[in-house]
Amino acid sequence: MRTSLSRTAGRKLISVAAVSVALVAGMTSSVAVAQAPSAKTDAAPVGATEAAAGTTAERLIVGYKSGAAEATSNKAADADAAAKGKEAGESLDFQRRLGSGAALVDLGEDVTKADVADVIAEYQADPQVAYVAPDRLNKALATPNDTEYSKQWDLYEATAGMNVPGAWDKVTGTGVTVAVIDTGYVAHSDLAANIVGGYDFIADTAVSNDGNGRDSNPADPGDWTSDGECATDWAATTSSWHGTHVAGTIAAVTNNSKGVAGIAYGAKVSPLRVLGKCGGYDSDIIDAITWASGGTVSGVPANTNVAKVINMSLGGGGACTTATQSAITAAVNRGTTVVVAAGNSNANAANYSPASCNNVISVAATNRAGSRSYYSNFGTTVDIAAPGGETRTTESGGILSTLNTGTAGPSGETYDYYQGTSMAAPHIAGLAALVKSASSALTPAQIESAIKTNSRALPGTCSGGCGAGLADAAKTVQAVSGGSTGGTTYTNTTAVAIPDNAAAIESSISVTGRTGNAPSTLQVGVDITHTYRGDLVLTLVAPDGSTYPLKASSSDSADNLVTTYSVNASSEVANGTWKLRVQDVAAADTGRLNSWNLTF
Repeated sequence: MRTSLSRTAGRKLISVAAVSVALVAGMTSSVAVAQAPSAKTDAAPVGATEAAAGTTAERLIVGYKSGAAEATSNKAADADAAAKGKEAGESLDFQRRLGSGAALVDLGEDVTKADVADVIAEYQADPQVAYVAPDRLNKALATPNDTEYSKQWDLYEATAGMNVPGAWDKVTGTGVTVAVIDTGYVAHSDLAANIVGGYDFIADTAVSNDGNGRDSNPADPGDWTSDGECATDWAATTSSWHGTHVAGTIAAVTNNSKGVAGIAYGAKVSPLRVLGKCGGYDSDIIDAITWASGGTVSGVPANTNVAKVINMSLGGGGACTTATQSAITAAVNRGTTVVVAAGNSNANAANYSPASCNNVISVAATNRAGSRSYYSNFGTTVDIAAPGGETRTTESGGILSTLNTGTAGPSGETYDYYQGTSMAAPHIAGLAALVKSASSALTPAQIESAIKTNSRALPGTCSGGCGAGLADAAKTVQAVSGGSTGGTTYTNTTAVAIPDNAAAIESSISVTGRTGNAPSTLQVGVDITHTYRGDLVLTLVAPDGSTYPLKASSSDSADNLVTTYSVNASSEVANGTWKLRVQDVAAADTGRLNSWNLTF
């Protein structure tokens, strides 16, 4: 029996003054009868049994210590392979000697990860063996030929980039539409092929700046303003072409030998216009959220390009209203992931909307060093961080994307650097599109969980809190696309009360009819009603008693826990009784486990 390593497991729109975001800016406790780990250890972790993610190794590279006969004699190495194969119940063959002196050993076909682990254990137990490793399959990393790609540090740089190229080897966002609820779209040849029908939701002609109200043309006429036009102390602004910049980050055409690369360049963007002169109204944005996700809006034709991801790089002061929250909740219930900017006020995001809404992925911005950008909002309502850039020292520290040269109306197409949580949010919207494309059955909660669980620690600093960390595209896509063994879900819907500050409760699921081990991305879905979810500690217990921490206690004061965790359970036999252990470790709040499930 083994105790696993810990694994890291939306929150709470917009008035005329809401354009501020648009541009720049634990404790654990044991169960009454604890399950103590024994001295038994795994023969090899899952990574040591795979040739590639989800693919069992068929060959091993064995290095012998100097002085061992097998280090120089092919005959001895062959005999050793045969002997160890016999012990492990497998047929092993010495293949050849590598230039390094190591032996290449063939495991044969139809071996399981457990079989490979058994063979590895035999070699590891031999004092004459220096090391043993799978013969891993490597692939060329996808690097686009776009002429400005080298300036997109946010996608690929090791320090604070989002590790996007590693995800492109698996998926590019094909089949997913992302709704960009913003200023609309100005024609750009590096984006046009990925634009699908949208809508202009601005009802007020004073805001729309295009001479009319709502219509099916989401073209951006420009949002320039004059002195005093939006407020008595308002300074004139040139057109931002903000929605086009956001859209380019998500899905600029890629590998076309020009311009920039989009994160989910196989996806489509539906531009929905809600921001014009001086900002945009809640009412227009609420209708855009509803329509984008497949809901009905009076007077607006049915949406033929329903979005599975919404990006809102907009916001304003004040908590999320019930009206806006209702629209977001309905969109999520329809299966649409909602990504929002945390805000650019260097303040607690809990005091801004939609950053503080529930059921959204709220995104803080980081700079090229991986620290929180000086303008970015922060706090417990932030879910994740992504590159948003900083241009105050050097322009190239910003986020480069598609733009227009017009200072008022549209002119020539161009590219330029912007900074802001407005730029960070489309990084996550693009990643959400990649994840949805990789595994179309995932719910918004599962997509959010995958992005957060597979993030990495910020390479820099974040005072105030930047959520789970810096998003990692390659790791997230790998987690949802590799190692699955069929997608069968087992569910326990028997509700169990969770007592306040007391011993843990357990709920069981019996898994039968499967072969081999559980997947490296076992999905654990939970539905818990609780008035202070930070009190909760969740643990998955495998059939042999091994434990996998899902959630530690925290200061998260939000209600309820409806999410999905991804667990590397590949060393566990799939069949048997799995348990979810839930404990409330602090006083004053109670709850109920409504249901939970395992998806193999």
